[in-house]
Amino acid sequence: MADLKAQKDECIKQIQELKQKIITLRGEIDPDVQPLAAAAKQQGLVPGSVDLKLRKTLNGHYGKVYSLNWCNDSRTLVSASQDGKLIIWNAFGGVKTHVITLPSVWVMTCAYAPGGELVASGGLDNVVTVHRIIKDAAVDAQLPYSQFNRHEGYISCIRFMSPDEMITSSGDSTCILWDITTQKPKAIFNDHRGDVMSVALNTSAGQFISGSCDMTAKFWDPRVNGRKAVKTFIGHESDINSVCWFPEGYSIAAGGDDGTARLFDIRAYRQIHKYYDMKNPAGCVTSVGFSGSGKYLFAGYDDARFRAYDTNVGDLIYSPVQACHYDRLSTMGISEDGKALATGSWDKTIKLWA
Repeated sequence: MADLKAQKDECIKQIQELKQKIITLRGEIDPDVQPLAAAAKQQGLVPGSVDLKLRKTLNGHYGKVYSLNWCNDSRTLVSASQDGKLIIWNAFGGVKTHVITLPSVWVMTCAYAPGGELVASGGLDNVVTVHRIIKDAAVDAQLPYSQFNRHEGYISCIRFMSPDEMITSSGDSTCILWDITTQKPKAIFNDHRGDVMSVALNTSAGQFISGSCDMTAKFWDPRVNGRKAVKTFIGHESDINSVCWFPEGYSIAAGGDDGTARLFDIRAYRQIHKYYDMKNPAGCVTSVGFSGSGKYLFAGYDDARFRAYDTNVGDLIYSPVQACHYDRLSTMGISEDGKALATGSWDKTIKLWA
């Protein structure tokens, strides 16, 4: 027993030494020091400004809105609610164009495929359901185009790589790349140690990122490293709920239950900024997204508000005085052209800002 204890103590010591070496090699600094803000100050950059106004309120759901996703035409979006419906909206007109009844009311996520012919949804039934949009019918056929059964936990996020491929994340700690035509997995990614809550795609490079309840964000390139993540980013002190790409494709942002959004640089392999509301600390960050230019980072919070930060300087530049919604702001999305911001809430509404 004494030998085993000595071996255990030696292993713990070696682990601590290796951790310290990793910190040294990665050039970790005081978390209160923000290298991006320091560089911006050195260059004499000043905070920008943004003035968003509410343009439309989309009413139609009868349950909490859990997810929304823009089509790549920047004119239509799909939303999912726990009334068991997918609704496709004409954002410019503020009207419903399609209503789809789902097999399960416990939906958590939805996605629009490039080209606008397919939408997908998933939730607590552990099944990904794909529907084909019938453009001449306001109410679509109830039978799904296809269903995907492989995950052993709830479906937390879906994103289409192309009309033929999609990535799904799940509470079973995995992400799956699907072939939509054959309805079979092309790859299963299992490097997380907790529920995977969000994925975001860099379709031009065939890469994606994920955020998890294990407090890490991971960068994946299926062409390089198969099922294992290429890089793992640490820094969050609680669950990560949402991830997104910086427009240039070399940096990522993640928002979590610790009330912060953090910017990580893939090439530097480190956190380069932390964004949070110092004057009015909020609860958890439910969703994050960049403006089209990357100048602003938008973060949605469970206090029914969203906030905008200057990406470079890090200053909070927009925070509504009054709540944007009457309940938790659960989801958020920025249109492909960067001209509109959509927010969804447990108050059953979707609001469009520009």
